[in-house]
Amino acid sequence: MDQGLVSLAPLAVLLPILGAALAFMLVRRPRAQIAATVSTITVTLALECLLLAATWDTGAVAVFVGGWEAPWGITLVVDRFSALMLVISSAIVLAVLVYASAQGVTDQDQGGPVSIFHPTFLILVAGVSNAFLAGDLFNLYVGFEILLTASYVLLTLGGTGPRVRAGVTYVVVSVISSVIFLIAIAMIYGATGTVNMADLAVKLAQLDPDVQMVLHVMLLVGFGIKAAVFPLSFWLPDSYPTAPAPVTAVFAGLLTKVGVYAIVRTETLLFPGDRVNVLLLVVALLTMIVGILGALAQNDIKRVLSFTLVSHIGYMVFGLGLSNVLGLGATIFYVVHHITVQTSLFLVTGLIEQRAGTANVDRLGGLARISPLIAVLFFIPAMNLAGIPPFSGFLGKVGLIQAGVGAQTTMAWALVIGSVVTSLLTLLVMVRVWTRAFWRRVEDVEHPPSKLVLAMETRESLLATAAPGDAGDRAERRAPAVTGPRGPTAGLVGPTIGLVALGLSFTVLAGPLYSFSDRAATDMLARTPYIEAVLGPEAAELAAMDIDELQDRGIVAPPDQENSGPGYLQPLDGADSEGDDAGTRPGGEVPGEPGETGDAEGGQP
Repeated sequence: MDQGLVSLAPLAVLLPILGAALAFMLVRRPRAQIAATVSTITVTLALECLLLAATWDTGAVAVFVGGWEAPWGITLVVDRFSALMLVISSAIVLAVLVYASAQGVTDQDQGGPVSIFHPTFLILVAGVSNAFLAGDLFNLYVGFEILLTASYVLLTLGGTGPRVRAGVTYVVVSVISSVIFLIAIAMIYGATGTVNMADLAVKLAQLDPDVQMVLHVMLLVGFGIKAAVFPLSFWLPDSYPTAPAPVTAVFAGLLTKVGVYAIVRTETLLFPGDRVNVLLLVVALLTMIVGILGALAQNDIKRVLSFTLVSHIGYMVFGLGLSNVLGLGATIFYVVHHITVQTSLFLVTGLIEQRAGTANVDRLGGLARISPLIAVLFFIPAMNLAGIPPFSGFLGKVGLIQAGVGAQTTMAWALVIGSVVTSLLTLLVMVRVWTRAFWRRVEDVEHPPSKLVLAMETRESLLATAAPGDAGDRAERRAPAVTGPRGPTAGLVGPTIGLVALGLSFTVLAGPLYSFSDRAATDMLARTPYIEAVLGPEAAELAAMDIDELQDRGIVAPPDQENSGPGYLQPLDGADSEGDDAGTRPGGEVPGEPGETGDAEGGQP
């Protein structure tokens, strides 16, 4: 790997901060501000694509900020998982920024463009990138606090009563989560003398098991609130729907996944045992079921999507709780899929609100006839979210079910059944929204209809009372056009189409993406590639698992290698897994095939 390229990793955090400063200086020049913001994210995305390409074959690499080596200085770690999350998050943010610029987010108190929106969005991106790259717990905490500050500003932008109340709820819950996390950091530092995660991977194992459990649970609770897992998800459905569509899209699609990322990182690196795996599986099952039952009771599309968001976080925890390559690899695949699909659904909901003036399905009808494009843009990601073949949502769920069946435990089977039931209920929810908002006739709307539906009813009534023949033709010409809020512009439709297409591309690229996800999962479950990148091979050897432990996690190393390490670990081949088909991935990939999932080159650069 080119060390000069990897040394640019801090720019993933620094560029958005510099871009925010530039955008703030351009407050009186909205077009220049938008150009600066979009350009910053574009350059950041290009850099992160290079980092992803660099980690594709070689795995984890550490960057020591200021030349202070671990565990004393600030360490940023780029591995396959973090690089993939950086790329997908910046791609999502770029699309949402273009959407927001076309929508013209305004300050309702002044009626003009909000000059602080774009700088705050860039600060949010900096916090996300810092969280993904953080090599120590305190730097991860800093990333979360940057997120909290920026997200509160974005959530309350406009100053309406419901939005401010939602913002207060969001901040209070986030502060509680941060306090729990900070207390856990203080306790961990007091017990081990370090907050560097690679160093903790070695030292936490030396603590009393009961002390480990207390620290473990505190981190899980802190991150669980941020990830919105049940029963810590109570705040999300009331907070997210009040914000403008671009803000809600990023919050729902991305911010909860930062919490999921933190759970995955700490579970695999700091607490590799199976003491809480059953707890994780129980939480996953409850999150799936409670979330989707909440969605069934909603009439507003934003609230429906907020509850489905909670529900599908359960799928990600499901794969993590299995603690093997198949499960964790499917989790990584599902996280990437869900970020894209959930964001696109919220953007489409923004198009519905702009066109019809509301997102309440009780007041909607006939949208498939009024705006066929919006109907198609909603239908595709909705079916993807529900897991209908051959979409990536189906492939992700098949991967998780495959891993659950291979685990052959009672709790895993319960999760398999729960995931199927949740998927069917998600389909029911999406079909109900589709039939009521898009498919039913406008005259069947019983509740006070939206302005757009009223306009359609007026037109239909005029045409219905006209006489046949020439009189009918004249009535058609005299009938008013369907009025109400104007249709979406290209600046709104373009990014939405792009995200829907990106979600579809994961279906075509499921094989390579699963292959990459399995390699990332292998590195994280083995732990030694990460530890060796930060502290060197001697520290990695202290934390290495024996061959039996590796095989329990679905990892195989060559017979002459007693311990794991970067460059030669690979997922266990399907022939050696539980069942003949356990290792065959959706999309045609088989984990462990030479040249595909296993690392061909040895040695850490």
